[in-house]
Amino acid sequence: MKQSEQVIKAMEDNGGYATLGYLYQHVNVKDWKTKTPFASIRRIVQNSRFFFKIKPGLWALNNYREKVLEKFYLTTGENKQESLFNHTYYQGLIVEIGNLKNFETHVPNQDKNKLFLERPLKKISSLQDIYEFSYPSIVKRAITIDVIWFNHRKLPYAFFEVEHSTDFQNSLGKYADLQDFSSKFFLVSPIEKKRKFQEIIDIDIFKEIKNRVQFIDYDYISNLHTKTIEIAELQKAIKL
Repeated sequence: MKQSEQVIKAMEDNGGYATLGYLYQHVNVKDWKTKTPFASIRRIVQNSRFFFKIKPGLWALNNYREKVLEKFYLTTGENKQESLFNHTYYQGLIVEIGNLKNFETHVPNQDKNKLFLERPLKKISSLQDIYEFSYPSIVKRAITIDVIWFNHRKLPYAFFEVEHSTDFQNSLGKYADLQDFSSKFFLVSPIEKKRKFQEIIDIDIFKEIKNRVQFIDYDYISNLHTKTIEIAELQKAIKL
């Protein structure tokens, strides 16, 4: 079977679509006569004869286009549906990255049944209940954050808020309340929203966290997800 045929077969087995990370894990590249099989997969999915791009890092087969887009409610043209898909998609990528990096991962109760592609977020996050890492009022504030990575001491290593709109003040307000923790704060949003983010974080009320909150765009999260899985697969191959 040709390399491209193997990629197509892996997508078909997954319902006609896949993340690059999924392909890295499910396409058998052991017999490929190349030292860069993951680069070959990336090249193959860019062949517009067979594949199309749904989102950064997410590809589908052309002959499954209508079925896949309908599955994810992306054919309606409604901004609300697009926003919901984006939120849970990048939320899920962040959870999977955290899992691969050996953090325990948590998503808010209100998001647990929302779908990352076709899986509820509660099925991929490792914690069903948040750790009581501080005073009840602080934990109550943290429990609404989109993704938390906890370290082996059961303390929050990193907080992530996914914002498809430009309403960053609510997320930044949460981070201001959590500033006494030695945690990393990330705000994930489309790259075109970065200027608006900068305008808001420059407001005086956020001066204490201004230099601690990092803006990350969607493409960066997608690339990090892909690279993290690539590294994990390479490590398995040499049994590190």
